[in-house]
Amino acid sequence: MAGRGLGAAAAAAVLALAIAACGASATPRPAADTIPAALIAQSRPIGHGAAFHPPARGPVPGDCRSGRGARNGAHVELFARNRVVLVAAGIGVRGPITRSGGRITQARCYGSLVTLEPTGVVLVRGGTRATLADLFHAWGQTLTPRRLLSFRGRVRVYIDGRPHLGPPARVPLRRHAEIVLEVGPHVPPHPAYHFPPGA
Repeated sequence: MAGRGLGAAAAAAVLALAIAACGASATPRPAADTIPAALIAQSRPIGHGAAFHPPARGPVPGDCRSGRGARNGAHVELFARNRVVLVAAGIGVRGPITRSGGRITQARCYGSLVTLEPTGVVLVRGGTRATLADLFHAWGQTLTPRRLLSFRGRVRVYIDGRPHLGPPARVPLRRHAEIVLEVGPHVPPHPAYHFPPGA
């Protein structure tokens, strides 16, 4: 979830740390000062328990089509109690579903917005005007100004790193938007996201 402004060197350092942590003894560990302070300040662990891993259980939005078609990606990050909440893979798709490495590689049909992996990337069909309300409805989860999923408290919203003062549900899922929702302790929001090709 590294921001675009942190650069490829930071992403490489984090990847090297992840590989080293998995027991790859041939990979040297980078010195702690090679990871930018901003990246360290923005990182949080994934929360434990069902509240931090809510499943996709809502309806498929729009027409459910056999092909994904052209899509625009928006990135949604959720934080509660100073922990990451995973945006479920499988929002907006209908089974049977084929997965590979946690990513959905095939589904019977795809709605107007979908998530194919638990990274927070939401793929919106071209020509569709979708909002966070549409995403949370398709997810089968709650979003209000005072509730994020099962977490209660004032929901703070950031778009591209800047505070958004309107209702969270009305935030549009526009192309390459970086949207951060928080309940609880402040987490410095990422200003951007490296989208995969074609998103």
